[in-house]
Amino acid sequence: LQAGYASHEAAMAFRAIQLTLFLAFPILTVTICFLMDWALSTIVVWGAIGAAIGFYLPRYVLRKKIASRQQRIRWALADAMDLMVIAVEAGLGLNAALNRVGEELGTTHRDLHRELELVNLEIRVGRPREEALRNFAERTGVDDVRSFVALLIQADRYGSSIAKAVRVFADSLRTQRRQRAEQASQKAALKLLFPLTGFLFPVIILIILAPAALNLIDVFGGL
Repeated sequence: LQAGYASHEAAMAFRAIQLTLFLAFPILTVTICFLMDWALSTIVVWGAIGAAIGFYLPRYVLRKKIASRQQRIRWALADAMDLMVIAVEAGLGLNAALNRVGEELGTTHRDLHRELELVNLEIRVGRPREEALRNFAERTGVDDVRSFVALLIQADRYGSSIAKAVRVFADSLRTQRRQRAEQASQKAALKLLFPLTGFLFPVIILIILAPAALNLIDVFGGL
């Protein structure tokens, strides 16, 4: 669900892919090792490595898809907050505001649009709004969405102004986005240090010292 696969067969398909790769990778590696006439111990080691890769590769891909989708939802949430403030201040109720915001996000933020559609469908079929919102937070797995859901539930339960609460939350959310962007930029400088040290600096040193080295070679060659 957090990766965006809402089908009932999604978990079964994932396990089937994992089991297939868990069997296929060692068979493929063992076959290649036999064709290359390697030693039995080497074949066993490569077979175990192939089995480990086949087992953990689907989990790695799934985690990457979850992280990518959560990032898209996290960036779309601030725009959704602004739209919700406008909708609530225009006189719409919470259910109608969620429905309207979901419609407006259909072309720009597809992931959040689908999640809000599911929330509205659950409410329409008779599920309590609090439960539908909690399911929304559970499906996404995003901390900002959990905070937003808790805010809506508290505001609805105690009768406070939803527009004011959402506006304050939207401001804090944009501040958090700016802080995350600054943190990412600071990490980028540290990440660039290793490729610069490993690839750029040796080339610069070689360019600077190469003429002197050639001159020394000529001098000692003449002697």
